[in-house]
Amino acid sequence: MSNDFLASTMGDVDLSIRSILEHGSSVFGDSKVITFHGDSTTTASFAEVGARAHRLAHALRSLGIGHGDRVGTLMFNIQTHEEAYFAVPSMGAVLHTLNFRLHPEQLAWIINHADDQVIICEGFLLPALLAIRPLIPGVRHIIVVGAPPAGTDVPADVIDYEQLLASQPAGSYPWPDVPERAAAAMCYTSGTTGDPKGVVYSHRSAFLHALGFVGGASLTSHDRVLTIVPMFHVNAWGMPYAGFMAGSDLLMPGRFLQAEPLSRFMAEHPPTFSAGVPTVWNDLLRFAETNPIDFSTLRNVIVGGSAVPSSLIEGFRTRHGVQITQAWGMTETSPIGALAYPPRGVAPDEELPYRVRTGRPVAGITIRIVDDNGTPLPHDGVAVGELEAIGPWVTASYFNVDAADKFHVDNGKTWLRTGDVGSIDPLGYVQITDRAKDVIKSGGEWVSSVDLENSLMGHPAVLEAAVIGVPDDRFDERPLACVVMRNGQTPDFFDMARYLETKVAKWWVPERWTTIDEVPKTSTLKFDKKVLRARYGAGELDVTTIAKATR
Repeated sequence: MSNDFLASTMGDVDLSIRSILEHGSSVFGDSKVITFHGDSTTTASFAEVGARAHRLAHALRSLGIGHGDRVGTLMFNIQTHEEAYFAVPSMGAVLHTLNFRLHPEQLAWIINHADDQVIICEGFLLPALLAIRPLIPGVRHIIVVGAPPAGTDVPADVIDYEQLLASQPAGSYPWPDVPERAAAAMCYTSGTTGDPKGVVYSHRSAFLHALGFVGGASLTSHDRVLTIVPMFHVNAWGMPYAGFMAGSDLLMPGRFLQAEPLSRFMAEHPPTFSAGVPTVWNDLLRFAETNPIDFSTLRNVIVGGSAVPSSLIEGFRTRHGVQITQAWGMTETSPIGALAYPPRGVAPDEELPYRVRTGRPVAGITIRIVDDNGTPLPHDGVAVGELEAIGPWVTASYFNVDAADKFHVDNGKTWLRTGDVGSIDPLGYVQITDRAKDVIKSGGEWVSSVDLENSLMGHPAVLEAAVIGVPDDRFDERPLACVVMRNGQTPDFFDMARYLETKVAKWWVPERWTTIDEVPKTSTLKFDKKVLRARYGAGELDVTTIAKATR
């Protein structure tokens, strides 16, 4: 067969973040970015955000930022962050979103590793940045957005954002023609095992991911998108770019993600779509038990970051008529990789078994499972292996780190080893049963900590639950259930065990139980089980053992 292919007649135009900016600020110039400040809101049109992005690019250039230079952002979900999302990559520099929840020394390590030259910091977070300033000598300028807390000793060389923009020419910035495969933004993993690793997104990958998000969420200019996912983490799942693509209003809650202020923001500006981690939506669901919240405008909510409990999905459906759609992804996958929409022909009251699954791969992403030798396994819903992913917005390496063990080269293609363990059924639905580092192997058989946790959180007395594997003389390893009780509830481990026996395989049901005040979480609000394992190893958990015969 000839290796020559017929050339197409299509024009060759680079996919770029600049093109998203220009499209949103012109075609949808009257769409809005609305930022919540706790007791008030500010509003700017897409056209105004676009004009300010031009001014920001002028300002950064005046500070010496050029092609490829990294510009860090330490901000919540606010309008200014949206301006940086567009200005920095469009001028050929690289946006580096910083996670303010990290330990200060780890934050400094990431800033130095990325070689950030300038950091744009929200005033509320300025004291935290100033505290590590001696540790980040490569940062030449700090730009502050808004007033810092009262009493903050602000150095004279810290630049005020609004004054900086006001000093710039009002004319358009001469955007360069940035190649679509050039770096646009970067984000570091949460570093639950070893140092965080940097993932560098291209203009092409960000454009395609945003396009996939628009399709997956069915966004249009009639939507109002509540961006709960923090903009410091994996580009807020692509919503800041997807909103400009579709013309959807962007509702920015700032730092006010607690149930009470967030519900007030939602009442003032009712969203039609939102996305966020289970923790925030669980809080809203509980808050709504005693405080009326009108969720009626929400047509869809995508929830991900960790497994979504069936109790959360059912709670929103039965009490508020809101559909929760589970999503799967990672920093390395930009992050959307799979969405758990039910297949066609399934009645609304029969959708739960599909919505609690990890999801089907979105168009552009290929997911497979492999055994310990890297051999692909069948998609029969039975075989269990490690998930590998590949696609135009899936990373094939890390920034300045040799991590070949995190990737699998097969027939010249580089697959990302996700570290997730699970199965894939004939319809393409992925079901993750554990993280590779969290799997429990009892008597030679796998126990899914994820299934145990999701089932436990359906018990009326349980607020949250995490399950870890602990040594066992007979079976090598057995599950330990760590539960957070609802207010005023007394733990009854026998009742919880009986409840689990109706939900999972009986031999999975833990004999060891403990109560904890809260489940430790990472900086991105995922369960941090390594902390619980360390506490167990140090003898800090008060463990109760119950016998199967007594329940």
